Amino acid sequence: MTSLKLVPLSETVAVAGQISPADLPGIARAGFKSVICNRPDGESPGQFDHRELALASSQAGLTLAYQPVVSGRVSPDDGEAFAALLSQLPAPTLAYCRSGMRSAALWALSQADRQPWPTLVQKAAQAGYNLSGVTPPAQTSHS
Repeated sequence: MTSLKLVPLSETVAVAGQISPADLPGIARAGFKSVICNRPDGESPGQFDHRELALASSQAGLTLAYQPVVSGRVSPDDGEAFAALLSQLPAPTLAYCRSGMRSAALWALSQADRQPWPTLVQKAAQAGYNLSGVTPPAQTSHS
């Protein structure tokens, strides 16, 4: 088994740092059904291309979606796109980037219409991700 750290953020979403093709069978054995790649290809030397990971995902029985987001530039629109992926992909889902931070921010933004922003920031902090630098979306009223 890999030493990859999978950090749960909810019952259906976890995040991780960079994964490799060799990690995918273990991710499938851990119960995940889909993977979201939030790293742009070529972001750093030696990084696996999303196409390599998509092939290995398919061989492991996983679905891979590619939503590249530049580090430090996560926007509410990116969060909406992440929410759309979560609604389309089989759950549970593992999202990854270089460290897991971008994916955690995307998850929080994707949930902002369902939970108060401070609650999401707290959940991410409990998982080890500081979202204080992420601009929250315009808040809608929570009934």
